[in-house]
Amino acid sequence: MIGWKEVNERYGVTIGGFIGIIADSNKAGKKMIEILNAEYSYDNHDYPVKAVDDVTLDIKSGEFIAVLGRNGSGKSTLARLMNALMIPDNGRVVVLGMDSSEADNVWDIRKNVGMIFQNPDNQIVGTTVIEDVAFGPENLGVEPLEIRRRAEDALKRIGILDLKERAPHLLSGGQKQKVAIAGVLAMKPACIILDESTSMLDPIGRREVLETIKYLNKSEQMTIVHITHHMDEACHADRVIVIDSGKVVIQGTPVEVFSDVEKIEKLGLDVPQVTRLLHNLKIDGFVDDSRIIDIDSAVEKLRSLIG
Repeated sequence: MIGWKEVNERYGVTIGGFIGIIADSNKAGKKMIEILNAEYSYDNHDYPVKAVDDVTLDIKSGEFIAVLGRNGSGKSTLARLMNALMIPDNGRVVVLGMDSSEADNVWDIRKNVGMIFQNPDNQIVGTTVIEDVAFGPENLGVEPLEIRRRAEDALKRIGILDLKERAPHLLSGGQKQKVAIAGVLAMKPACIILDESTSMLDPIGRREVLETIKYLNKSEQMTIVHITHHMDEACHADRVIVIDSGKVVIQGTPVEVFSDVEKIEKLGLDVPQVTRLLHNLKIDGFVDDSRIIDIDSAVEKLRSLIG
């Protein structure tokens, strides 16, 4: 029988690394959220308006998903279906094997799928940061000592433990959203949905929040669903989903989605600036490949053009 020492010498794999490989393998095949022919309509008095129209979609555990679409396209409604804030009129939404249409599952679904909303000020309930973060687990009936431990742990993971006694209303927009994320983490969810949570922030605040969710996804394998209008944020996702008129019209890797500049523009969206630049250079005959979405690759491409 081969021992761990020989495995390490022969293949360069440690025991921890082996366990990580197995965990990642199991994670990759597990469905976090399964949406099956879901439909949802709002009552507009005169006639119903269909916000989600026959959507079928899988989100796997540990994925980082970016959801794009114009205002009114159905993005936020889809997000609310994912954590049972809304129940589909038709079709099904299943979270970790739990059907949202079954009333007994709703509370467990909401505990597992946390939600961060657009305006950070609307999510602050405590007079201090740690009191605010403790609010969620307290409402779950967690014991007081465990509440404190969870709140401090969540703040430490987000990197703002030093702010725990600060008044939330004195924080920057980015810091407030990080407090909101910590509050969700303290409830120990499996997935976090950010519903345009960076749209009211300045560039520094946006970067702070983006770095936080990237860390949670890569380092802690947290499933992230990030609804955004910022194309540069979507570039960091594993998969981009584009919604239009309540339907999924495009999905793929960021490179696959943003490379089709004309199609994206027809949907009323934009592409990352570097992709736009390379696309225009391709039209003018200077480059033969415009499938670039990050600045470093664009710089390398441009340097090759000028020698």
